[in-house]
Amino acid sequence: MTEGFDALAALLRRIDGKSYRAYKDLTGRGYADRHLDLHVDHVQGDPFAPPSRLRAFVPHDVADFDPALYATSAGRDALADLVARRFARAARRHGGGGRGSGKSGRIEIDAPGQEVLARSACTLDDTGITLRFSVGLPAAGRRVLGREAVRLLVEDLPEVIRDATFAPDPDPQAERLVAAVTRQRHLRAQLRDRGLVAFIADGARLPRRSGVDPRPLEGDSVVPFASPAALRVTLDTPEGPPFSGLGIPVGVTLIVGGGYHGKSTLLSAIDRGIYDHIPTDGRDACVSDPATVKIRAEDGRRVAGVDISGFIDNLPGGRDTRAFFSDDASGSTSQAAAVWEAVEVGARVLLIDEDTAATNFMIRDERMQRLIAPEREPITPFVDRVRALYDDHGVSTVLVVGGSGDYFDVADTVIALDAYVPRDVTSEARAIAAERPTGRRSDARGPLPACRHRAPRQGCIDPSKGKRDVQVTPRGRQALELGRERIDLSAVAGLVTGSQLQTIGRALWRLGRSADGETTILELLERLEASFAAEGWAHFDPAARHDLAAVRRFEIAAALNRLRTLDVG
Repeated sequence: MTEGFDALAALLRRIDGKSYRAYKDLTGRGYADRHLDLHVDHVQGDPFAPPSRLRAFVPHDVADFDPALYATSAGRDALADLVARRFARAARRHGGGGRGSGKSGRIEIDAPGQEVLARSACTLDDTGITLRFSVGLPAAGRRVLGREAVRLLVEDLPEVIRDATFAPDPDPQAERLVAAVTRQRHLRAQLRDRGLVAFIADGARLPRRSGVDPRPLEGDSVVPFASPAALRVTLDTPEGPPFSGLGIPVGVTLIVGGGYHGKSTLLSAIDRGIYDHIPTDGRDACVSDPATVKIRAEDGRRVAGVDISGFIDNLPGGRDTRAFFSDDASGSTSQAAAVWEAVEVGARVLLIDEDTAATNFMIRDERMQRLIAPEREPITPFVDRVRALYDDHGVSTVLVVGGSGDYFDVADTVIALDAYVPRDVTSEARAIAAERPTGRRSDARGPLPACRHRAPRQGCIDPSKGKRDVQVTPRGRQALELGRERIDLSAVAGLVTGSQLQTIGRALWRLGRSADGETTILELLERLEASFAAEGWAHFDPAARHDLAAVRRFEIAAALNRLRTLDVG
């Protein structure tokens, strides 16, 4: 049933001073004026509980954005992102709280950051714009503040929605964001045909303000990116001039240089190039292969049935590593598993920074080879397998290496960073390798095995807790509580917002319902992607009660692999 906003105001005045439970009368009701439709999907239990969930719809002929802006999927995602940002700014002006106890008066939306992601918070279809957000219904203690609720829901909230959805004429901000997202997707789509894993545009600003502030560093000290001539490529754009910049080719690439000269900053830009960015980010023309995964060591994580024999074999006691299980993996073992877990679900590019890698997994030099005989060392270091990963499996690797020149022997490309300025030093590295052979021999025992595809067994993914069939609770971007289990995701680089963890939790719930011990992880993820393409966000959250954001199969698989109840065949 849909009523006018005057009916909403009358209801709120009628329950003024009553128990907070009186707000439940709003649940499932809709209110409309000539500009928008407002629906109350869920009412919080008390002013200290998670805020109530509301939904607003504004037709396109009311919002009045230029239809050309949302004619493509890139345009729809960009425009939805912009509307959510405008809603968040307007909500801070009108709905910052302070209207009673607990969360009273708050108007909040899943606000975007530096990346442009598809989110359930704002979606566009052929008819209009839908916003999903939360509101803290006003109360004094646990008594309804009806008049404050009228001001919040009938006066301020519609103003917030109008500020977010009514397009100014002209709207250069919308045009710029749509153009930026369209350009990034066009650049990214050219990488594979050009034999590239990543592209970093000339003039890009890569340094961030800090490890916890992803906004671009500002000031005269920032060095705009300038690609070396030998590795400079030019890519087309949909409109306007082409873009030139560093093209990182497929194969094995090393990023070298002194400490604090920008090696990890460049690798981070490659890592984040899987996402589109806002025009002010400084990396809005830096793109990577969408199947790029950053790998690191994780002491203590669980490993379930991964074939790590290509890296770790011949363990004392004859323990089989072709389907390796551990509840407390070492750094080297966890990194070996992470490589195959990524490849198992389709990774084409691996990123590794030696600062977060296990040293004994990465290299074993000639002196150590002499001291410890090969038959006494179960680890085949990555330096002896990285070439075969590309030659035999088509998986490229980009490595930050500052401490070992042994990788010069297996590299296709070597890029040196000097005060944030890149140079192509491939020829110099090869000359050094030829002039000063290390004397080390390969520890590889036979060819690199094919990737083992695992199948989760029925019942090993259980999202239930107490009376709830599905309990998903993100803890920032660091951890996810799924049912009774806590999944540590602090080492998963591809996550940028907590709402992605909510998506992952609900994706695992779906996977758990289909797991049968025969269908592989890759097959389950492919089915999940097909279902989402057909059903949209409703596939994960039919009641529209949660904030969700787009996430790749690689991050879903990473969470599954860190689930301590995972059992595979």
